[in-house]
Amino acid sequence: MASEPARSRAFADVAIVIRAPDAGLRRVPLGPGPLSLGRSAVNDLCYPDDPGLSRRHLLFEPSGEGWAVRDLGSKNGTQVNGVRIAGPHLLEAGDRVSAGRLNIEYQPGYEPPPGESVSFVDSEEASVPYSGPLVTTLHSLMGRTAPAAFQSRPVQALIKAGQELLGHRPLEELFQLILDLSVQAVGASRGVLMTLERGELVVRAARGEGFRISTAVRDRILSEKASLLVRDAQFDDAFRERQSIVQQHVRSMMAVPLQTRDQVTGLIYVDMPHLVQPFAEEELSLLTVMANVAAIRIEQARLVEVEQAERIMARELAQAAEIQRALLPDHAPEIPGFQLAGHTESCRTVGGDYYDYLPFEDGRLAVLAGDVAGKGMSAALLMSSLQARVQVLAETRGNPAEVVERLNRSIAVNCPDNRFITFFYSVLDPATGELRYSNAGHNPPLVVRSDGTIERLETGGTVLGILPKQRYEESSVILRPGDLVAFYTDGVTEACPADRDEEFDEERLARFLIEHRFEPAAAIIEGALACLRQWMSGAAPGDDLTLVVVRSTGAV
Repeated sequence: MASEPARSRAFADVAIVIRAPDAGLRRVPLGPGPLSLGRSAVNDLCYPDDPGLSRRHLLFEPSGEGWAVRDLGSKNGTQVNGVRIAGPHLLEAGDRVSAGRLNIEYQPGYEPPPGESVSFVDSEEASVPYSGPLVTTLHSLMGRTAPAAFQSRPVQALIKAGQELLGHRPLEELFQLILDLSVQAVGASRGVLMTLERGELVVRAARGEGFRISTAVRDRILSEKASLLVRDAQFDDAFRERQSIVQQHVRSMMAVPLQTRDQVTGLIYVDMPHLVQPFAEEELSLLTVMANVAAIRIEQARLVEVEQAERIMARELAQAAEIQRALLPDHAPEIPGFQLAGHTESCRTVGGDYYDYLPFEDGRLAVLAGDVAGKGMSAALLMSSLQARVQVLAETRGNPAEVVERLNRSIAVNCPDNRFITFFYSVLDPATGELRYSNAGHNPPLVVRSDGTIERLETGGTVLGILPKQRYEESSVILRPGDLVAFYTDGVTEACPADRDEEFDEERLARFLIEHRFEPAAAIIEGALACLRQWMSGAAPGDDLTLVVVRSTGAV
């Protein structure tokens, strides 16, 4: 067995080289611990856009004095040198590992590149003599004293475009600036800049009016990514008979794509009604290059605006989350003979799960839970509306079925067609231990008796918000000392691990509750959440989750 220092040195010169489509090469040193790879963000190497990878796909791990690769039960498997592996595979120099769209080469003996450094020395120490420096400035290159190569109109236009497009301008101003630079660069009489928005060309800037652009020109620019020059439309067989050309007296015209890499995002069209100086091939090349530079700048400006919008949205969501937390219970009430505890968390900043405790003056307590279909802001808004309606209706002290029926009628009036709410409403009487309830399509709460038997609270009706005239039933159970009831949403039972699609499910939750039924309610919540997170093995929650426990102690 190698000593630990020797082992560390062995790992220091080992690396893998990952080749991913459209992402080039990535060299990753190995050591000293394992390195996981997959779609999930919990991996050391994350490739979320590779559909061939599982959430946790494979693991590079130390093995003796070398390295092995192990498949983590992935759906599509892992191959080494074209052969699918079933267990840990010890790697040798040059081995190629394939997973999803990734090709990975194992490289022992890899030496990291030396650290980059820059030093400056006095001119006296320079070993290569020179007759004197050649000095120029951008200002001089733009002036009359510039070399002949820099005095040409294309070079001057590109330099000016680079200077003008460098600043941080709003997107709408940028469109007009790009068009003005284009028209000026090629000496056009008029022009128009259009971008593709959801498959349609939209005018963003124009110099002139009444443009009637041939669909043949448009289609060729967009589909072929080609730049088009017509020196004299009156003598061009493809254009002289087109009314869009004749009616506007267009003689010379150009159209070029706004293109970033292989994606066309719009076009620039310029023309002139005379032939004093028709467009030339050099100007078509110039406009094509300028349009490419402009397209990149437009894309950058769009990204800046998206980032700004996302920052604003993040602030608003944080404020919404703070408001939502204030709407939910910050602690459980103290009820003689009972322990209560609850917990909820959203898979996004805000969510649609809801639970609450509503005390009555006669000592009874309403305990309820709900789950709005969907996630995020829309679900949170419906949840807030649900809470407000519940608090108003609960004050009427009707029995559970009546409260749920009135709640359903109220929600069905304004609930969107693609939304609904599961809801469980119960009233606990501490004096008798009776829990009277009505279940509107919610996950049936589990009653765990002191002897370890289980009952499911299912009586009620369908979900809220779909059938306004739905009638609901109610039932009751008696909670005796040592009994408990657990309310939960499907975010608990449908949680899956990072590496496989297997749900936590109701049966696993029931086993946990039976095993821990004699613990305090808060400890049961804490333990259940720990068990759930261990089951998920680092995967992010796919849904909001809520768990509430009411436990009868019999102590008054």
